[in-house]
Amino acid sequence: MREIVLDTETTGFEAEQGDRIVEIGAIELVNHLPTGRTFHEYIDPERSMPKEAFDVHGLGDDFLRGKPKFAEIAQKFIGFIGEDAKLVIHNAKFDMKFLNAELKRAGHATLPWSRALDTVALAREKFPGSPASLDALCRRFGIDNSNRTLHGALLDSELLAEVYLELIGGRQPDLILGGPAVSQDSTDATQQTGAQRPRPQPLPSRLTEDEAAAHAEFVTKLGADALWLRFG
Repeated sequence: MREIVLDTETTGFEAEQGDRIVEIGAIELVNHLPTGRTFHEYIDPERSMPKEAFDVHGLGDDFLRGKPKFAEIAQKFIGFIGEDAKLVIHNAKFDMKFLNAELKRAGHATLPWSRALDTVALAREKFPGSPASLDALCRRFGIDNSNRTLHGALLDSELLAEVYLELIGGRQPDLILGGPAVSQDSTDATQQTGAQRPRPQPLPSRLTEDEAAAHAEFVTKLGADALWLRFG
């Protein structure tokens, strides 16, 4: 199973009013394990960067000037996320809105909402009433986010991947230590059901002769209806 954990940084909050993406960071997971493949681009938003956005992201007009425009990296981004991988996003409604606005502007098909997996919703379902920000979840799970002095798309994606794995049951939930890899088509009943294999040789009895004799005497006193006598 392939998933893409991603984050975007933008000039503001309203894609409909002309705010644009200035950074995309994404990492690939396969069977809930990072593969080492990443996507990271700074993007010229083709508009000025408001001061409040600069204060959050640390990305100013001078830095972004000359970076590729979204239309120039769109195909590379589409190729990285693929056609059907789930997109794991913190507050997916926000990022999907901006991604689809940029894709549409660049003449590409938009992403269906069904591809998004929102970790904010996942966190609120698992911990109702508790803070669901990325920083709060890092604190909850003991994930080091000390380098997050500014919002950065790739760093936030890396942190989110760790948070996501904790939310779904712990890091590397599909990793079975000490056992052989099992294909999804395997019909091995022992591996699918978790049944124990028989020991090659039974363990030696730890019951002493005196203990066995005492037990036999005790059972005899219980009479003919004793369970040990009826069922061997």
